[in-house]
Amino acid sequence: MRKALVGLGLVVAIVAAAAVITGTVFWQRASERYRGYTAAEQFVEIPPGTGAAEIGRRLIEGGIIRDEMAFRTALWRTGRARSLKAGEYRFAEPLTALEAVETLARGKVHARPITFPEGLTIPEMAALYESRGFGSAPDFIEAARNVSLIADLDVRAGDLEGYLFPETYALPRGTPAPRLAALMVDQFRVAYAEALQRSAEEQGLTMRQVVTLASLVEKETGRADERPIVAAVYRNRLRIGMGLQADPTVIYALQEAGRYDGNIRRQDLQIDSPYNTYRYRGLPPGPIAAPGKASLEAALTPADVPYLYFVSRNDGSHAFAETLAAHNRNVREFQILYFRR
Repeated sequence: MRKALVGLGLVVAIVAAAAVITGTVFWQRASERYRGYTAAEQFVEIPPGTGAAEIGRRLIEGGIIRDEMAFRTALWRTGRARSLKAGEYRFAEPLTALEAVETLARGKVHARPITFPEGLTIPEMAALYESRGFGSAPDFIEAARNVSLIADLDVRAGDLEGYLFPETYALPRGTPAPRLAALMVDQFRVAYAEALQRSAEEQGLTMRQVVTLASLVEKETGRADERPIVAAVYRNRLRIGMGLQADPTVIYALQEAGRYDGNIRRQDLQIDSPYNTYRYRGLPPGPIAAPGKASLEAALTPADVPYLYFVSRNDGSHAFAETLAAHNRNVREFQILYFRR
């Protein structure tokens, strides 16, 4: 009996020792840094609803964690099996399995930049959103119809044209279009600061009028020094009741009608659209693009100049004129003779 007890005790001791050794090996495996990929960085995508086992497989295949044993041990030690979050993750340094699991548990997803330049329309923004892999263009266009985001700013708005602020946004891949639209409107609110609001009120202008005028300025010139001058031309024309005759409004009308092919022809100037400022005086009914802050400021603080006309010099700049005679000379020099050379 005594020998049996001694033998049993020896077996228990051996089992315990084996368990300790095994546990130590498992712990070491989960605690050692590992990098099984050779590229400078590795991305791992975890779709929503992915279970822990599949997440482990993706991390192992991506070379983030050495093997299943290390992954399971890390889950057990951290208690994070039910906390792993979906998203795209970027890895660039050796990590322990414990650190990799914590990265997913905290949802440290990789943010990708997407830049919306000034002067884009909603469809152009939608195409960019899709091309960068964030989602579909139709989803973005649908999100841009959510006028409740600007209900307190512009009760006449039929969509978010002009209010989706052009900026660089850092977003996780798969950021839904409604979320992005809300972020862009929030950024517009920041750009259209209290000083601009106060200036508009003092001048008797609604926000919609300011944003619409700013969108014309944005489409006409990319030069910082010209924005206040272009704004002055339009403000001067509005003051005397002269038609704006802005080509970008014709382009916008043609785009809305699905007729724009990259060129404006003489007959296009007669398109029957409220956005056609060759046919209808005053501002178009709404913004024709997304203006940046500089154009918003220019619309409210135009240059003190008497100009009523401007024409492209074909180098990114414009020639401005106060009279039609002077404008015609500029047109001859920079449009007719220029293209004959």
